[in-house]
Amino acid sequence: MAIVSVDLNKNEIVRPVANFPPSLWGDVFNSFTMDSQLSDMYTEEIKVLKEEARNMLISRDSKLSEKLVLIDTLERLGLSYHFGNEIQEQLTLAFNGHLELEPEENNDLFVNSLQFRLLRQHALDAPSSVFERFVKNNGEFKKSLVSDDGVKGLLSLYEASFLRRTREDILDKAFSFSKAHLESVASNLPESPLKKHVSRALYQSYVRSIPRVETHLFISLYEEFESKNESLLRLAKLDFNLLQMQHKLELSEVTRWWKEVDLISKLSFARDRAVECYFWSVGVYSEPQYGIARIMLAKTICMISVIDDTFDAYGTIDELTVFNDAVQKWDISEIDRLPEYMKILYRVLLDLYESFDAELSPKGRSYAVHHAKEGMQQIVGSYYTEAKWFIKGHLPTFDEYMSVAKITSTYYVLTTTSLVGLDNATSQVFDWLLSKPKIVEANVTICRVVDDVATYEVEKGRGQEATGIDCYMKEHDLSKELTINLFYEMAENAWKELNEGLMDNSVTMEILMRIYNFSRLIDVTYNHSGDGYTHPEKLLKPSIVALLVDSFEV
Repeated sequence: MAIVSVDLNKNEIVRPVANFPPSLWGDVFNSFTMDSQLSDMYTEEIKVLKEEARNMLISRDSKLSEKLVLIDTLERLGLSYHFGNEIQEQLTLAFNGHLELEPEENNDLFVNSLQFRLLRQHALDAPSSVFERFVKNNGEFKKSLVSDDGVKGLLSLYEASFLRRTREDILDKAFSFSKAHLESVASNLPESPLKKHVSRALYQSYVRSIPRVETHLFISLYEEFESKNESLLRLAKLDFNLLQMQHKLELSEVTRWWKEVDLISKLSFARDRAVECYFWSVGVYSEPQYGIARIMLAKTICMISVIDDTFDAYGTIDELTVFNDAVQKWDISEIDRLPEYMKILYRVLLDLYESFDAELSPKGRSYAVHHAKEGMQQIVGSYYTEAKWFIKGHLPTFDEYMSVAKITSTYYVLTTTSLVGLDNATSQVFDWLLSKPKIVEANVTICRVVDDVATYEVEKGRGQEATGIDCYMKEHDLSKELTINLFYEMAENAWKELNEGLMDNSVTMEILMRIYNFSRLIDVTYNHSGDGYTHPEKLLKPSIVALLVDSFEV
């Protein structure tokens, strides 16, 4: 909420300057023409290479450990969406014991860690007891696992540890053990793909990263592998480039819409982040079948961002009262009550949801738009509650704060909106969402507490007192430093619950992974306590260039 004052001599409202950095992109993405000839050429070659890869995957001549490495490679190369059924079938055979590791591999840390991670990532409930063979009687991991040729195993253990759940002490120890030893050897490793892999894993967890970002990085890394499969490498490059063409086409639609509605020229106080909003939607689902959903989600994030800035950095409490009331009534006739600068915002908001309904009502899915609209009304109402706290100087209890701030984290409404464009998201799926299952609550908690830490100093600079950190500090009489550490601990505990949520069989993995990917976005966007959305030049720009500008030479 902005500190707004009135100049009594001129009877004018004096508004603060938010001073957000401008867009980094200009008109770079405003137009894109699909090269149909190149697209067709890629598509034809991909068909042939896909069959080669599929035959490798279902081959009965390869050992389980080889299949696991292949599955991991396909996933890291961004190709697994082509082979979803085959991969699930192979992993289910392994989980049920129909495919087994060779006797000499039972004590192989690399293979066992890899199998554990892949099974859990695919909602197969692999027991953490598999790691008991690698610990001593005192429960500590064996020092013999640390050796020059054991780095690969330690890295595999480290990546597997990010699938830990509540009360899995052995995986907590696996994380600490593997992280400490990888950090101690990383700088001394000879220049190699393995060294680059270790460095990347320590900077950004693979399990918690944006899949499409990791795909781009791994394709370049895989090219350096002595053991690389040239056919898979070419398939990955072709597939990446072809899908990137689709993403560029979608982004051009989003940026043209953003330019047409012209909110930023009229609401110059707001962040101009249409490209970053689309990047977020790619983080939620990058696969080709989700094009409509990506565009809907990106446009919604754009709108929420401007509304957030209106409440946080510009509007007076009287203006916000009227705006909130108008949104709750959701009726274009309310527009005349609004101040001039809010009229365009209100009209664009209502028009956006009307366009969603026009898209989905012929499919009998207007119910999805209804849920998304309710989510928008809820978040605006909660922004208004926070604005009133600010004006009154009210410092809520931490529980009171969280009941509102989890809504203003945006993750309830964005999770709902992410499913609007999914044909498989039935009315029952939205009912499940509204019941606030464990994975949804964990996702929202991660977003809230990580965002609170990353934006704390900026919020304080605006005069905000009712931050989550301030509420917790006062209630528990703690220092800022200790409170921030506790917030990180809350986030870690929520990640464990998020992992537990992957086992929820009330809905499909297609639905669950959308939610999981939202948390991955937070981990990347706010990496090392930075705010990559407000200041994208450091954290997000390199990834946006990699995913939406640069293509691979083939």
